[in-house]
Amino acid sequence: MVMTKHEFLTSSGLEVQTLEVWIEQQWLIPEQTPSGPSFSDMDVARAHLIQDLKADLGVNDEGVDVILHLVDQLHGLRRAMAQLHEDMQGGSR
Repeated sequence: MVMTKHEFLTSSGLEVQTLEVWIEQQWLIPEQTPSGPSFSDMDVARAHLIQDLKADLGVNDEGVDVILHLVDQLHGLRRAMAQLHEDMQGGSR
């Protein structure tokens, strides 16, 4: 689901200032559209992860940077493995 900044703020429970800082830190990277930034359900999930890391686990900003980088790498590797698996299945037919 694609949502506006206002819808994202409502869904994520973030304050405007927090969102702006997280975008500046590139923890969240909304799609830029002619009508402004556009957010997805994945952005909401990522915001909740960041909130959990900071509030529940006490992770500092540098730790959040590292964790998000590792999560992004993990997702990239999963996509690459899925593509490799798909390519191998297609080649064996």
